[in-house]
Amino acid sequence: MNPFSTVPLFLSLTAGMSERRRNRELLKACLYSFALLIGFLFLGATIIDFFGISVPGIRVAGGLIISAIGFRMLFPAPVAGLGAEPMADRDIAFTPLAMPSLAGPGSLSVVIAAASQIERHNPENYRPIYLGVTAGLVIVVLIAFLILRASGTLARFLGPAGIDAMTRIFGFLLIAIGMQFLLTGISDFFGLRPA
Repeated sequence: MNPFSTVPLFLSLTAGMSERRRNRELLKACLYSFALLIGFLFLGATIIDFFGISVPGIRVAGGLIISAIGFRMLFPAPVAGLGAEPMADRDIAFTPLAMPSLAGPGSLSVVIAAASQIERHNPENYRPIYLGVTAGLVIVVLIAFLILRASGTLARFLGPAGIDAMTRIFGFLLIAIGMQFLLTGISDFFGLRPA
């Protein structure tokens, strides 16, 4: 989880929101991302086995989603016309903030891999380790909340033009990150990565 890479996305998506609404969306996004991480910690392997999904498949899907968000940031749509939903009225807490920005394919696959390692290496005494991992997830999500909450100060410092420039730069970086997820997922699926 990298909240610093989520800051430009968060600022651009909440530009027209009141501070109260921005904080509410942020709190919901952090709670959703924590729920996703905990859910994948305890049920991820079961869910993946049930649906026949592989970790490379999750990476490819996440890469496509992240790239789509990056394209929207790099090439923003013209001013909303009739019938379009204004950005300030959209619910952004789950998608794209919680998933795939905060709890993305990378963090979810790490949690799934950690869960399988915990039970494999400690089959009779794995519960305390799960408690430690849960506490670690609480701390990570709390840090992400504090960083994103402080991003309002950055928004005031940069102003609208600075936020627009930063949004476009990070849109390009998100496309690159998404493409890397996509390529890594494809190479993992076909076993092309060096050991």
